[in-house]
Amino acid sequence: MPASTIAIICIYLGFALLELWRTNLFRKSEQTRDDGIVEAVSMIMLLGLTQPVVLFTSATLAGMVAPQWEGALSGINIFLAIGLFLILDDMMQYWWHRASHSFHWLYNLHRAHHNAKYMSVRLVYRNNLFYYAMMPGIWLSGILIYLGLGWVYAGYIVVKLLVITGAHSDVAWDKPLYKIKWLSPVMWVVERTISTPATHHAHHGRHADDPAVQYKGNYGNLLFFWDMLFGTAKITRSFPKSYGVENLAPATLGQQLMWPIFPENREIEPSVGEEATAKVA
Repeated sequence: MPASTIAIICIYLGFALLELWRTNLFRKSEQTRDDGIVEAVSMIMLLGLTQPVVLFTSATLAGMVAPQWEGALSGINIFLAIGLFLILDDMMQYWWHRASHSFHWLYNLHRAHHNAKYMSVRLVYRNNLFYYAMMPGIWLSGILIYLGLGWVYAGYIVVKLLVITGAHSDVAWDKPLYKIKWLSPVMWVVERTISTPATHHAHHGRHADDPAVQYKGNYGNLLFFWDMLFGTAKITRSFPKSYGVENLAPATLGQQLMWPIFPENREIEPSVGEEATAKVA
C-alpha cells in the first residue's frame, strides 16, 4: 500500500476517533438509517473503484493520444508542479462544486452530500456515485500523473484530504484558535487561504436567515482562496445553528446514490437545485 494511502487512512481515522471521543461518531443529530448506508457505499466506491479507475483511465488515454509526452514534466520545479495541481484539480473542483449548486441536474449528483443534517468526517466522500466519476479535476490529475507528476500528487492529495477532512469534522479545530487574541492575524490569513471548519460549515448550514450560513458560496475544498478570488466567500468565525438544507425535498436511498438511474419522485414538488439554492443565496 502506498505511503500516501496509509497517510490518508490515518488522517481519516484520526478525525474519526476524535469524533468518537467528543461528539459520538455513529449517532449524529437527526441521522437516519439511510445516512450511514449512503456514506459507507459512497466512500467504498470512491476509494476502491472510482478514483483509481478515473486516474488510470485518464493516464491511459493520455498515453494513447500523446505517447511521446509520458514523463515530460517529471523534472519541473516542485512549486510549479504543486501549482498545476492547485489549478487543474483544486480550482476545477471549486467550479465543479459551484456548478453543482447552480444546475438542477448536477445538484441531483451532489445533493446526497447536503442531505445529512449534521457535520462529520462521515460526509467527506458522501456523494452520488457518478459525482466523482464526472469530476474534471480527477481526470486532469490523471493526465498530470502521466506527465510525470505522480510523486507530487502523492503529497498533494494527503495535504488536501487533511484540510477537507478537518473542514467537515464537527470537532472544529479552528474554534478554540479564534479565542486566542494574538493568533487573530494568523487566523485571518489561514481562513482566507484554506478551508476551515467555520467557512465550510457555513456551506452546510440549514437556514437562510442564519448569519453563519453561506449555502451559495464557500465552495473551496483545499483552498478557500478560490472563494476569495471569485467572490463567493463569507467569513464569520461562527457556526450554523443547524445543518442540512431548508425545504429540501425527500430523496430515496437509490436517488441519493444512483440518480438518474433512480429518477426524482415527480409527485414531490422540486425544491432543490436552482430554485432552492436561490432561496438561501
